[in-house]
Amino acid sequence: MGNCCVTPGKSANKKKKLNKPNPYANAYRPKPNSGAGFKLYVLKNPTGHDITQRYNLGRELGRGEFGVTYLCTDLETGERFACKTILKKKLRTSVDIEDVQREVEIMKHLPKHPNIVTIKDTYEDNHAVHIVMELCEGGELFDRIVARGHYTERAAAAIMRTIVEVVQVNFHLCS
Repeated sequence: MGNCCVTPGKSANKKKKLNKPNPYANAYRPKPNSGAGFKLYVLKNPTGHDITQRYNLGRELGRGEFGVTYLCTDLETGERFACKTILKKKLRTSVDIEDVQREVEIMKHLPKHPNIVTIKDTYEDNHAVHIVMELCEGGELFDRIVARGHYTERAAAAIMRTIVEVVQVNFHLCS
């Protein structure tokens, strides 16, 4: 059948769009103290550049489109966190870079709340962005719902109350 959203005679415009300069190229900045090559920097003010000086990255906890989340242990205190590591080679467009920047900025501005994950540190090296955050060991809500099979009305109401409370806290933050 074909794509109902395509307007006849617009194929010439598609070719023009393909020849536009890559906005991602503007995200490159020269590597510090180096006359050769360019390196991509994503974060404006990372906590540091070498995450291994402060944290030990352990087993994999989860995986997403751009990154992998690892168990992360503070070398001084032994406190455990989660570290989302986003490989820079996966960030292919300026929108991808802006999404990472936005995620970090949003997390920095979220209020302290028992049901909202807090950010601890951010690191950026030549290959990845590392976001160290509070470790939540309860698993995914969706997985818990599927595993349980069904909820009583009272149990479902308690979960919904928590979700609405978090949304309300964040709504007041944005107002």
